[in-house]
Amino acid sequence: MTASTESIPAAKSKGTIAQQEQRLAYKLLAIPIIILIALILFPFLWNIVLSFQSLRLIDLTNLSISDLGFTLDNYARVLGARGFGELLRTTVVYAVFGTILPIVMGLVAALLARDAFPGRQLFRGVMLFPYIAPIVAVTLVWKTMLNAQYGIVNVWLQNIFGMQPISFLSTRSMPVSILGLEIQLPVALTMVILFQGWRYFPFAFLFYLARLQALPEDLYEAGKIDGATLTQRFFKITLPQLGAVTAALFLLRFIWTFNKFDDIFLLTGGAAGTNIITVQIYNYLFGLSNVGAASALSMVLAAILAVLLFIYFRWFYIEEE
Repeated sequence: MTASTESIPAAKSKGTIAQQEQRLAYKLLAIPIIILIALILFPFLWNIVLSFQSLRLIDLTNLSISDLGFTLDNYARVLGARGFGELLRTTVVYAVFGTILPIVMGLVAALLARDAFPGRQLFRGVMLFPYIAPIVAVTLVWKTMLNAQYGIVNVWLQNIFGMQPISFLSTRSMPVSILGLEIQLPVALTMVILFQGWRYFPFAFLFYLARLQALPEDLYEAGKIDGATLTQRFFKITLPQLGAVTAALFLLRFIWTFNKFDDIFLLTGGAAGTNIITVQIYNYLFGLSNVGAASALSMVLAAILAVLLFIYFRWFYIEEE
């Protein structure tokens, strides 16, 4: 009798089952939260601190808390730079077209791979190659293909159209006549955007293919009975069903492209009108050894991206019902 009465307070001290599960949840979340703070939150806050310091790369080894000061010179330098407007414009153009092109290419590829045909599985597998291939290897292939002296693209253009060789990745712009109107085509920037489309369309391809295979065939059968053409079925049935997938793809691809560094760095190094904010951050940090300016520009990049995402979620985002 005494033993049973002593066990009651011990059981009550552990709390109810819901409280025990709540404590267990906190314990399981502790490690991910610590990792999140160590790998994301702390570096972000430290970068904010560095953006207000007049600091060179060599000074990092001897930096202490007592040496920290406060200055806006870094922000004045990066925002007041003569080429900042062009840098921002190039980054936005690269991000927008580098987002739209892979999505459009992925949709076309998914439509081609949706219906059954001989070799469909092989076709789907080949579509994934650009996305899984090593970035260093594919950029080297593209640089070889677009080379002015021995690139296969110039050989084709010369044999078919009789054009003179073009150094695609080092030519800033060239005049092009369209319907009698002459415009300056940004050659190098166009090439890196085309690379974006080729490299990352498989990501959109997988999203669209999964959604297309989930669409009920009753919708298309009803459209055929009503006399809808193939084009009408695409615009009236297929596209509306892909709205939420397209919105999610645009959000993900825009964030990744806006923060992209390795593609342009490996293809052009930011030359010939392809310099974007991420490449300029690298130039500030390792080219000029200016830690403060690099940190300030990275914070400007984060602020611009936050504003653009707010606009997107506020007016353009589509939620699936």
